[in-house]
Amino acid sequence: METPPVKALLQQFGLKAKKRLGQHFLVDEDMLECILSAAELSRKDIVVEVGPGLGILTKRLAEVAGKVIAVELDFKLVRMLRESLASFSNIKIIHADILKIAPQQLLGDYLTIPELAQGYKVVANLPYYITSPILRHFLEAWAKPSLMVVMVQKEVGEAIAANPGKMSLLSVSTQFYSKPTIIAFVSAGSFYPPPKVDSLILRLDVYSKPPIEVCDVDSFFDIVSCGFRSPRKQLRNSLAQALGMPPSQVALLLGKAGIEAKRRAETLNLGEWKELGEVFAPFRK
Repeated sequence: METPPVKALLQQFGLKAKKRLGQHFLVDEDMLECILSAAELSRKDIVVEVGPGLGILTKRLAEVAGKVIAVELDFKLVRMLRESLASFSNIKIIHADILKIAPQQLLGDYLTIPELAQGYKVVANLPYYITSPILRHFLEAWAKPSLMVVMVQKEVGEAIAANPGKMSLLSVSTQFYSKPTIIAFVSAGSFYPPPKVDSLILRLDVYSKPPIEVCDVDSFFDIVSCGFRSPRKQLRNSLAQALGMPPSQVALLLGKAGIEAKRRAETLNLGEWKELGEVFAPFRK
């Protein structure tokens, strides 16, 4: 079950897990294999790993993928990774904040033009405290990955993969760009040190274009954000409050979109949000 001794690695390099950076190192061999299987890697694949930590997953990725670009914020870990993984010619360790580097810039700096044309995948055990920003960073980028396989907090992963009835701003924004699939649930005991919550492995198959066609992506997400601003309220009231419009007028517009005014934002699917966006667009200019 357990990968090479994490405690020994930490002691060898004089390291400690930093809570402020959300460092919890995966030590469950079965879950590592699950991540690799879900990523469906070959020697043709280029992988971006966010937060490689001690390099346990990084090493396994390098054994099956063509090239691995691992981005780590903690410089002490960067030094350790560069030393411990020096024998792998297909690994590039980058010391950076992933949220401050556009994917196209990251790839452009380290790949050849033919490699850039192949696209890339993201495989990572994501720090819980910045999971949503990292997903948006890649999914909204000009150079999107073709696939993301990520370890996330269980509650967050379930929210992302939710169906209408349990939708949220996070699930709408993620499902606009990708198809989420829960691969496996992961207990807190699979990490060192163990976090206070369980996790899951999430696969996101990124669309070449969104499943719904909208005229203006910003306007689409503007109305979605307004709808979820008071998620427990009926749409008639939540949209009226967010948009500064009379509830009666909002109810008429909802009817025009074919949506019952008493419904809540969590019950709408992507197609219905598209209809709402188009109906409300003239009132948002």
